[in-house]
Parts: sequence; C-alpha cells; structure tokens
Amino acid sequence: MSEYTSILVEKIEQVALSRLNRPKAYNALNKELLAELMGALASFDADDSIGAIVITGSDKVFAAGADISEMAGKSAVEMCDLDNISIFDKIMTISKPIVAAVSGFCLGGGSELAMSCDMIVASESAVFGQPEINLGVIPGAGGTQRLTRAVGKALAMEMVLNDRRITAQEALQAGLVNRVYPLDSYFDEALKLAGEISVRAPLALAACKKMVNLAYEKSLKKGLAEERQAFYDLFDSEDQDEGMQAFLEKRKPEWKGK
Repeated sequence: MSEYTSILVEKIEQVALSRLNRPKAYNALNKELLAELMGALASFDADDSIGAIVITGSDKVFAAGADISEMAGKSAVEMCDLDNISIFDKIMTISKPIVAAVSGFCLGGGSELAMSCDMIVASESAVFGQPEINLGVIPGAGGTQRLTRAVGKALAMEMVLNDRRITAQEALQAGLVNRVYPLDSYFDEALKLAGEISVRAPLALAACKKMVNLAYEKSLKKGLAEERQAFYDLFDSEDQDEGMQAFLEKRKPEWKGK
C-alpha cells in the first residue's frame, strides 16, 4: 500500500486498516491528514480483496479535533476555500462498511469523523464531545446533525451548547456506539467485527449500507421505495443466486461481488 505521512495503513486478511498518525498533535485533523485518509479509503473501496475498513487512532486519543492552528485567523471565505469539511461527506460515499475503533479522546472533528463511519467500537476509556462552543464556533462536519440523530435532541443540545463530554458507557446507552470493551481488547474486537462483515456478499453489503444511511435522509415513503428497488436489483446478481443456492445446498457461499 502507498506511503503516507499522517496515517498508517495495512491490510489484515480482508480488512483494511487506516490509523491516524499525528501523535504530537493528538491526531488533530488537518487538510493533509484528511486528504490522505480519503485517498486511502477510496483505494480500499476499489480493492476487491477488501471487504471492510477500520479507522482508528491511538489508545490515548482517536482524534482531539480539527487542527486549530490551521483555522485560526481565517475568514469565512478562506475557510470555504480550505474545504476540509467536504471530506466528511465524501467518507459517506465509500460503499464498503467502515468501523471506527475509538479510544481516549474523541472530540470535535474526531467525534464527527467517528460518526461518519458506519459503526463505532469504543474502549472503556473513550470520551466523546463537541467542544467547538469554547472556540466561538459550532460543529461544522456533522456534530449537530449526526449527533442529534444518534443520541437525541436533549443530550445533543447539552453536548454542543455546554461542552458536555460523555463516557463510552454513556455513548453506548445513548446509541452513539455499538460496543464497549476494555482498553486491551477494543481494537481486536473492532477488527473481529470488521472481519465478520468483510466475508459477506459485497453487493448486498453496499446496498444495505446505502439503504440504512438513506433512512436518515429521506422520508419513510421514499426510503421504502428505494429499498424495494435495491432488493429487486440484487436478484440480477450472481451473488444472490449463489447465496440462495448455497443455503438450499447447506454449504458456505462463495461470493464474487457480481
């Protein structure tokens, strides 16, 4: 895999791993890191040997937020030109499932990055928050929208208006994360989850991910119509025929992604 300066990448069987790697800056998300991350994700998405993706940081910090030194002193026009936020939307276009393995501080843009993934596995030490109010701004990459959809209005209001930080267990109870594990096992468990997903039918995985995300963006009527069409479309795939034949023949299916 290609060399990067702000992330580390590797492949573990059918799972691709991208690790945020700016330790001196607490993995602060600057333009270079975000561009490298998106480039890696796009490469993973195009690789047929990869079935799922994990994004992680270190045990002490997933990402402490956006890089303030990159934003301080800029005007609204200059921030639009910097355009870091568009990367978060592009992450949502990746068709393969993405699991965030989160430990330590997951704040601001870090929390927004985790929420851009499809699932979050957290360590018991994880802390989630949107502290942008302390800087005189608001979350700009999903921290008011995705957070509210995940945890509800009451908790989201407290987090964005008053910098309330929530623990991993609170995040689990609120529906922000999928699972919480001890520090020494959360990463392995995230890889295990991604590994289990990675061997499933690729076309069906992509369709499932797209449809669940649509549920947040469209009316129930429109979402059901698109879900129904995606369901029918898969009956023209080789994987559908293989999956059903394997079930009837009581054997393990061999997916082709076609």
